[in-house]
Amino acid sequence: MRPCFHPIECVIPEHMLESIATHGTSAQRQAALNNIRVVYQLRAERAMRASFKGLFDSAIPRAINNEKERVIYDAMRRDVLPGTVARREGDAPSSDPAVNEAYDGGGATYDLFMKEFGRNSIDNRAMRLNASVHYRTGYDNAFWDGAQMVYGDGDEDLPTDERLFNRFTIAVDIIGHELTHGVTQFEAKLVYSQQSGALNEHMSDVFGSLVKQYQLQQSASEADWIIGGGLLTENVNGIGVRSMKTPGAAYDDPVLGKDPQPAHMKDYVNTVSDNGGVHINSGIPNHAFYLAALEIGGYAWKKAGRIWYTALRDKLSENSDFQQCADLTHQTAGELFGNGSLEQQAVKNGWAGVGLTVGGDAEPKGCFEAALRFIGAT
Repeated sequence: MRPCFHPIECVIPEHMLESIATHGTSAQRQAALNNIRVVYQLRAERAMRASFKGLFDSAIPRAINNEKERVIYDAMRRDVLPGTVARREGDAPSSDPAVNEAYDGGGATYDLFMKEFGRNSIDNRAMRLNASVHYRTGYDNAFWDGAQMVYGDGDEDLPTDERLFNRFTIAVDIIGHELTHGVTQFEAKLVYSQQSGALNEHMSDVFGSLVKQYQLQQSASEADWIIGGGLLTENVNGIGVRSMKTPGAAYDDPVLGKDPQPAHMKDYVNTVSDNGGVHINSGIPNHAFYLAALEIGGYAWKKAGRIWYTALRDKLSENSDFQQCADLTHQTAGELFGNGSLEQQAVKNGWAGVGLTVGGDAEPKGCFEAALRFIGAT
């Protein structure tokens, strides 16, 4: 499989769209096929951007005053980005809820990274937070394109009883998730394939959930740990796109299919689809973080989030796998809070809860090898 350094990182994975295209009504199937087609078109555009990375990076807009600056655009259901300016930093709220949700969600994400981790926007250089809402008609996704956020309106063009997705600005954790793909782009640069790609998705789920918890001022025990809560309509048997608390239990629906995420290495999914299971196997490190944060207690962004952010910023590299992430977050916990501290022990226990051993005696060293060991033991 060709490594993906500059993918289009959409919150709705292809396996979900494929299930809709197979099991949905005629209108649902057509919408899913249209959205799959868009994914491939966007990948081609992103590949072009990657080829001219220096030119695009040099054109990244940054805040003039080196502080938070948001610009929300209305794409007016077209595919031309960014669209028409709908709200700038400091403007009064718009009459358009999608504009306000994108504005507020971008601000909540900026505030978490700045106030808790000392990071000045996505690139740590005061990158302006641009976002476009109302992208295309019936677009069931949201994505970070390497320079800005883009949000679809879900299934608003379908009959009420056939709608599966609400507008994609409705869930602040999705906004935080996608913007964190930008942070990863500027830091660890995790290759979007296999274990490193699953870690890429994992980091976005971690900080997407933390943005929601931070906005609501919820402790680890109070949080729902759902990614995309409120995104699915009442027509769907599901509570969100993923669950960090209980991977594999976010949805079980005749049209969307069954949530395929494992919560333990013994159930690791070896697949060539989904860039090697990046949206599937991310359930394993997601659950490890949840277990660690719950054991530490209090606000998860204060300690568990700080450990993961420091590891993402300073220690993880392009091809890091699950075992390396476990070892490095354990090491980081020791550096931040002391070797043998409650925090470090919680990180160790979190990874143990998903089948990975840390602390110098981890064996075997790779996620793939670990999967083989568990398969062989069953």
